[in-house]
Amino acid sequence: MLKIIGGSPQHLGTTLMTPLQSLVTAGTKLWLDSVDPDEIAKNRAFGATGATSNPIIIADLIQTGRFDADLQQLIKAGHDDEAIAWAMTDKLVKSAQAVFEPTWKETSGNDGWVSFELDPLLEDPARNVPVAERTKQYIALGKKWSAGHKNRMIKVPATEGGLGALEELVAAGTAINVTLIFSERQYKIASNACWKGIQRRTDRDSAKTVYSIFVSRLDVYTEKHVPDLSPAAQGQVGIVNAKHIWGLNREFWAGKGLKLQQEMIFASTGTKKPSDPGWKYVEAFAGSDIETNPPATNKVVQESGRTIQRMIDQLPPADIREEIARKVDMTKLEETLMKEGIAKFADPQKALLKLIAGKRAALKT
Repeated sequence: MLKIIGGSPQHLGTTLMTPLQSLVTAGTKLWLDSVDPDEIAKNRAFGATGATSNPIIIADLIQTGRFDADLQQLIKAGHDDEAIAWAMTDKLVKSAQAVFEPTWKETSGNDGWVSFELDPLLEDPARNVPVAERTKQYIALGKKWSAGHKNRMIKVPATEGGLGALEELVAAGTAINVTLIFSERQYKIASNACWKGIQRRTDRDSAKTVYSIFVSRLDVYTEKHVPDLSPAAQGQVGIVNAKHIWGLNREFWAGKGLKLQQEMIFASTGTKKPSDPGWKYVEAFAGSDIETNPPATNKVVQESGRTIQRMIDQLPPADIREEIARKVDMTKLEETLMKEGIAKFADPQKALLKLIAGKRAALKT
């Protein structure tokens, strides 16, 4: 008997499945945008085969008090707040890796990964770290945090410093998740750098790189900065852009003879506009590559009762795509969203360190 977990079962021939199971059946790898052990257990049952982490996720978990015993041990051992932040990140990511390692083994490394984000404070505008130094640090940290791990993927931002580190990290055998991608320009630099790194390897069969294209933030941007888009085009920019880059990625890697897929991750899949259905972006990219969905988004999808089918190949009409190309300045969009993204990148790490300092004081008393 097939157990239905959450949501309404759908009839597909003689098979019953939940909405998220239908997403996976359509051809999407479902990765959870969380390393919460409870959420991972729940979403693993829905079909999730990977996960990703960031400082917001780690802070939210520490805030619950569920890991106070771990914090107390680290405090007693004499670790400072920064060391505790990384020790907790390492612990939670490692725990998630153990859950998804069977998938990693079954797919020979094509799936079952958990992403570990490097120090966001390297991009802190207040620190003004030179690009060359950022690149150097990303390489060192990437090698450090990937060492000894089978299914840990290192997240590197598509900033100048991060992009400069990709070739060396990939050449060293590191699995890479290039994050904070908004534009074709960023994607092309990243994929070319990773390919150069792969060509320097003797073990090309194990090379795995993925490219996280952010989606919903583009539609937030156009609502504010491109208000003259027609109602039909407004809210479609993130989808059109991501599908365009998905196509470029397929073309780029075709014929290169690699054993593993070098895939797109459709990230920022939670809707920001209240009038948008919560499954808008999840459905739009169904059928290929990877989606990293927050637990709340997966919950909405599960409760929708929808049957999700392949949609990745479908685009808005040509006149809508032409309007978007004509009215949206992608250079300006990238500059604006990267500026916002870098702030959103660094600030949560500062908040995490502040939280740990507060926890230190509270636990001592």
